[in-house]
Amino acid sequence: MQYRKLGRTGVEVSTQCLGAMMFGAVGNPDHDDSERIIHRALDAGINFVDTADMYSAGESEEIVGRALKGRRDDVVLASKFFFPLGDERNARGGSRRYIVRAVEASLRRLGTDHIDLYQMHRPDWDTDLEETLDALTDLVRQGKVRYIGSSSFPADQIVEAQWAAARRGGARFVCEQPQYSIFARSIEDAMLPAARRHGMGVIPWSPLAGGWLTGKYRRDEAAPAGSRFAPSDDSNWKGRTVDTDPSAPVRYDAVERLTKIADEAGLSLTHMALAFVGEHPAITSTIIGPKTMAQLDDLLAAADVRLDPAVLDAIDEVAPPGTDIAGIKHLTGNPALNPENRRRPR
Repeated sequence: MQYRKLGRTGVEVSTQCLGAMMFGAVGNPDHDDSERIIHRALDAGINFVDTADMYSAGESEEIVGRALKGRRDDVVLASKFFFPLGDERNARGGSRRYIVRAVEASLRRLGTDHIDLYQMHRPDWDTDLEETLDALTDLVRQGKVRYIGSSSFPADQIVEAQWAAARRGGARFVCEQPQYSIFARSIEDAMLPAARRHGMGVIPWSPLAGGWLTGKYRRDEAAPAGSRFAPSDDSNWKGRTVDTDPSAPVRYDAVERLTKIADEAGLSLTHMALAFVGEHPAITSTIIGPKTMAQLDDLLAAADVRLDPAVLDAIDEVAPPGTDIAGIKHLTGNPALNPENRRRPR
């Protein structure tokens, strides 16, 4: 395992970050097994763990908190706020009122007196960014939070947040957590350069494009059991298969070409995809999100893989730099594309 500085903080984090989204009801409901996975990751050299209050409605934070007992000081612990955890109208977003409430709940679930990196899970387009930054600055000054960060912010909001922090003499976002993979490269055009200019760390999520870059989804084959596209009687998923996704043919083509590149390089598709993300000079640490011990062991094996320039050039031929493959959504929630904001009123 290698380590890099998290932006300009001076804090060193492992180049793989253990993402805890799969610990709890939406992934692995076995708390003891989830804790064993966390311990295995720490023993392998990972010192960076990322969770969020909305992962399994707080269950993930509880699992992480128990797993870190006795090892808390050895770990850079990150969590996130933004999404609603209930029906109360103001229990969401980036308002001071909610942030103060959300951090206390996360601290309680995590069983700690501070969070090393507290991140805004999505931009809040309805709340003044300066209000959000002022509230987060207070948490830093109170010692409840060490650093603050953003997630899924577009380049213009990243820059605005830096300017707002400078104007008000407050804490600034030290890192950004974007979606980034061979399939999702549009952030190379503006977001990653903006982060580098402002000395921010970058910890990308979904480096395997929701499992597509593991090769689990194959043309004319049923999705494997336990995957997000596997047949299910769940009313939220019933009838949803890989082939109902209109982008599936394009993705199948890309996976087949990328698998050939990986084979020729002597790598699995999974390892090549993870290594690709880490090759970009803006990337600090890549989030891995295992649900099982076997998945973790496979992901850990990619930690020190490097790609030759010829391999990177071949990947560029399949997925050109600065572009996204069909079906990628970056989830910023930017209202600028709503009809009322791009059409003149009649």
